[in-house]
Amino acid sequence: MTIEQELTAILRAAQAGPFLFVGSGFSRRYVGLEDWKGLLSRFCVTGRPFEYYLSAADGDFPKAAWLLAEAFNEYWWSAPEYTESVARDKSKVTNITSALRLEISKYLSSLDQGKAKSSVHAEEIELLAGLNVDGVITTNWDLLLEQIFPDYRVFIGQEELLFSNPQQIGEIYKIHGCSTMPSSLVLTTDDYNTFHERNAYLAAKLITIFVEHPVIFIGYSISDENILSLLRAISVCIGRENIEKLRRNLIFVQRLGLSDSPGMSDTYLTIDGVQIPLVLVKSDDFRPIYTALGAVRRKIPARVLRYCKEQLYSLVKSAEPEKKLCVIDYDDVEKNAEVEFLVGVGVSELAGKAIGEIGYGRIEASDLFEDLLHSNRSFDAGQILDNVIVPVGKNTKNIPVFKYLFERGIDDFKSYQDSGLALDKWVVRSPEEFRIKSYAKPFFKRRHLSLQALIDGCTAENASLYIPWVASEKLDLDVLLKFLIENEHKMDYKTSPYASNFRKVAVIYDRARWGWG
Repeated sequence: MTIEQELTAILRAAQAGPFLFVGSGFSRRYVGLEDWKGLLSRFCVTGRPFEYYLSAADGDFPKAAWLLAEAFNEYWWSAPEYTESVARDKSKVTNITSALRLEISKYLSSLDQGKAKSSVHAEEIELLAGLNVDGVITTNWDLLLEQIFPDYRVFIGQEELLFSNPQQIGEIYKIHGCSTMPSSLVLTTDDYNTFHERNAYLAAKLITIFVEHPVIFIGYSISDENILSLLRAISVCIGRENIEKLRRNLIFVQRLGLSDSPGMSDTYLTIDGVQIPLVLVKSDDFRPIYTALGAVRRKIPARVLRYCKEQLYSLVKSAEPEKKLCVIDYDDVEKNAEVEFLVGVGVSELAGKAIGEIGYGRIEASDLFEDLLHSNRSFDAGQILDNVIVPVGKNTKNIPVFKYLFERGIDDFKSYQDSGLALDKWVVRSPEEFRIKSYAKPFFKRRHLSLQALIDGCTAENASLYIPWVASEKLDLDVLLKFLIENEHKMDYKTSPYASNFRKVAVIYDRARWGWG
């Protein structure tokens, strides 16, 4: 059996969906981020190499980081190249390590998925972006994972994870901190001491994940101390007698050594005399691994399931649960500010068939989107408007309608009103309805880009979230149509966790091409 076949079999046999546990090798592979030594070396600006600080720390990296932070702090306040940073961020410098944390975070925040998309691993990034894994745990500080999984909720640091109510689905746990919060970085000896003091609590919080979910480790050495310490704490929590429950749940992905061949094997990792079973996957090509992960995808996006779990928890705790129930459209789940709970989330589509076979009463949304992109169905616009839009759009506003209005001679709002058609749900919509607020800030950094440059610089999944923010005058409709056709398969709820986002973009195209201002 191939790696893809073996791993798919393991994942399908599991009782829950997979988690990724991502280390620094992941960002090194896809965006060229340095290892810890290389990253800290970037900030050795006082004329001494990092080896100086490492030797002064007797080879202890966290202690060397503290020594470097001390020297960097002195340099930062008066160095010409940091004048703007000092003026902008001096109020954020609260201790001797703050300046280094700020500059590391600034550098990491400048790394972008566009580099990964144009790298030799572009196919892997494309596969990753389409995954619907239950969640991600990482010790990385950069933002690549947030860009690959844009709809996942992020928990930063041990404290936020310990004192929140994570749902273990559709979430990213940044247990060593994040560059968006410089003070959270686990960088120095003091940081690591605090982290290890709480490790048992973190292990207890994550234990359900390790027992119930397959956890795929990517970007770590099998001897990485971060992993060993966490597995040590987890083994203590579950006890030696239950350690076999982890069998086939811990899957380590390793690059090939000089004499290695691609393949999978069962092995053990010995920690403090305890043998922990794991599966070792050796390969330089991660595409089979990501394809296997994609083969066990959930039909409903992880973000939707997370939201349901969050609200079910609140509903059970509520003294008046009946006041918290409501029904909303599937595509409006992310706009949940005024919604307490929802029941009955699901998707169903009929395969597109010729109009002669199914009749207008059997036309589905997928048929309308196909006709929107290819104009190949020869539908009667009047029949679509009179008999199809309302039933097909019963549970969603994201249905193309302007193409058919235009074909029926309705090309402005007055003629629409005069037509007597009751299609306001799909016709009368503001640009804000298509936008997810959390993407306002990341789009702002890209607002100057052309539509083509925006699409080229990120994954298709991220582009689908940025495009609703693009001003109408900057929408190149030929570029937009090409983007939609290339990603047409991602509009299918059966195969894409981001189908809702791609359908929104298609509706934006429909409005821009055939609608009115």
